[in-house]
Amino acid sequence: MSDIPRTIGKYRIVKEVGRGATAVVYMGESPDWPEPVAIKLIRFQDRSRDEAKWNRRLLKLLKAEKAVASRLDHPHIIRIHEAEVEPSQAYVVMEYFPGESLERFCGFERMLPVHRAIGIVFKCCMALDYAYRQGIVHRDIKPANILVDDRDNVKITDFGLALNINKKVEADSTFIMGVGSPAYMSPEQIKGYPLNQKTDLYSLGVVLFHLLTGRLPFRASNPAQLIYKIINADPPRVSQLNPELPEQMDAVIRKALEKDLYSRYKNGAEFAKDLTAVRFQIVDDRYVPPDTTRFSQLRKLSFFTEFGDVELWEVLRICSWRAAEPGALLIREGDADQRFGILIEGEVEVSVEGRRVSCLGPGEVFGELAWLDNIDHRHPMSIVATARCAYAEIHPAALALATDELRELFRTTLSTVVAKRLGAAARALAQHGEPAAAGQITATTILDLQLVED
Repeated sequence: MSDIPRTIGKYRIVKEVGRGATAVVYMGESPDWPEPVAIKLIRFQDRSRDEAKWNRRLLKLLKAEKAVASRLDHPHIIRIHEAEVEPSQAYVVMEYFPGESLERFCGFERMLPVHRAIGIVFKCCMALDYAYRQGIVHRDIKPANILVDDRDNVKITDFGLALNINKKVEADSTFIMGVGSPAYMSPEQIKGYPLNQKTDLYSLGVVLFHLLTGRLPFRASNPAQLIYKIINADPPRVSQLNPELPEQMDAVIRKALEKDLYSRYKNGAEFAKDLTAVRFQIVDDRYVPPDTTRFSQLRKLSFFTEFGDVELWEVLRICSWRAAEPGALLIREGDADQRFGILIEGEVEVSVEGRRVSCLGPGEVFGELAWLDNIDHRHPMSIVATARCAYAEIHPAALALATDELRELFRTTLSTVVAKRLGAAARALAQHGEPAAAGQITATTILDLQLVED
């Protein structure tokens, strides 16, 4: 790119390696070290009041990062060589690490094998344990601040928000209220309580949950709801979301995400020890990458229009992929098994007492009334394949173990489908009905009730 500087300070710039909202990161060469360095450059261009306020905050973070770096020397923490502030720009020089952030591996389609995810978080546990023994709490542990290479070497970065717990908060220039990423923040951090190493372990527990399941433990449509859940709700069990995980992992995650500080892991070494115990139960060569072709097939279906990617991946986990030949009886009228299916390919016929009701095609759901019926739990219709078909079968036992969000989404979507079908059925019946009574709009009488005292 044409705007890449040739030098920054005494460092010769080789190439740009990253760009964010406030900084650009370059790979450079140093006259003092044989290995390459990474240079995070922040320019101060806008002199407006708001920008000046933001620049002062950035300078505070840079000074904090420089102060923290002088006390941290650990193989899993990025080494910072120097930080310089100039009139028009500021930059931090650190070791160059040719990895990428864990953000890439948080989606279900790119999840790491379980043993690798545990190994990465184990190294983070030890790094945070070391940092706390030096008096440092990171306060912003999240996938974006954890770098990993293809050999699972790990580096925690961005200690700019770190809290020096050896100073009083009132005098601590590194303390900034409200720092951190909300989805990964501990309950005590959200409440503004004093922090110790346990807040980093909570955030690391959220990272581990995300890596193992492809979703966050607490999800909401707005920040207020998210904060309420973090403070009050229990997270789903990870073995419920990922069948590959042993149940022992549930206990590890539960302890890492404890809202009660006294029940949470007391240090990173204790967290790491429990991870090791789980790690030995997992066979490395058992890993099978997720089948993304089925995800793509479900994504195209109209039934799943309102399902987000996270919910759709969960549907893939709990559903059974079925195929049927023409003439196959998929659901029998009167049965009480409550399973239902979403047709992916082909066509099925719906009938009652041997009389045809309708035909359904790809994207349509069938058999849903038994699941929605909370009293009899019986199928009121039969479903027969009229062409070779494929469908995703949802069993009530599997759905009962799904997350609350997914069950509610199924219930809402199925209720909408049923309402539309009832409307269509009413219109069809009307074609053979008697003429309706003609009504007219009249004014309604409003009764004004008054309290009369005896």
